[in-house]
Amino acid sequence: MQIVKYARQRDAAQKYDIITALGTYALARDKHDQRLILRLITLITARYNWAHDDLAVGQREIARLWTVDERTVKREMAKLRGLGWLVVKRQGARGRVTEYGLNLDRILEMTQENWCNVGPDFDLRMNGKPDTSDVVPLPVKGTLPPPDVSSGTEWALAQAILHVEAPDKYGSWLRNLVRVDRAGGRLTLKAPSRFHCNYVQTHLVKHVLLACQAVDPDVTDIALVI
Repeated sequence: MQIVKYARQRDAAQKYDIITALGTYALARDKHDQRLILRLITLITARYNWAHDDLAVGQREIARLWTVDERTVKREMAKLRGLGWLVVKRQGARGRVTEYGLNLDRILEMTQENWCNVGPDFDLRMNGKPDTSDVVPLPVKGTLPPPDVSSGTEWALAQAILHVEAPDKYGSWLRNLVRVDRAGGRLTLKAPSRFHCNYVQTHLVKHVLLACQAVDPDVTDIALVI
C-alpha cells in the first residue's frame, strides 16, 4: 500500500495529520507509550521546524518543557531514536546541541493501523487516495428494478422502502448491503468493502434503521460488517 510522503511538507493541514496520527496511535496503547508520545507531540508542536526538518533543542530546555529531569530526557529521546522516529542529523558538541530530524515515513508506517479510528476520510487521505467521505454519492444510471422481497425479511422489506424513498442512496450504497444475521433487536448487514461500510456507518445508518423499524419496530440497532 502506497503511503503519502509527508517529509518536509509545509502544508498546515498535513502537519495536523501527522499530529493526529501520533495521537491516535498513542491512545491505542498503554500509559507509558502515551506519555512518551505526548512528550514528542509537545516537543514537535513547540520546537520542530517543519520547513527544514530540524529539531535543535537542548536537554535542559526539553526537561523544562516536559517538567522532568535531564536523565529522563536522555532516556525518552533514546526511546524515540530506538523507534526510528527521531534521527540524529548533527551530533551535539561543546556549545552546540544535537540536531534531530523526524523520520516521517517511519512514523506513518507505525501509526497506519490506527488511521481508520479517525475516520474513512483520514484513512483514505493518508493513503494518498481522494477524500470522498463527504461527497454525495452519484445515482446509478438508469432505472433500478425494485428489490426482491420474496424472502419477507425485515431487510428485504426495508430495501423496498429505501428504493422508493431514497433511490440515489439505495442505488449507490444500500442495495449492496447483504443481510447476515438477526440477534434480538440487532440486525447485522455486510458491506462489500471497508470504505463502503464506513461510509454507510457515518452517513446512512440512521436511514437504514428507520426503514427497518418501519417494517419491524423490534429492530433497535444496525451492525455493519465486511
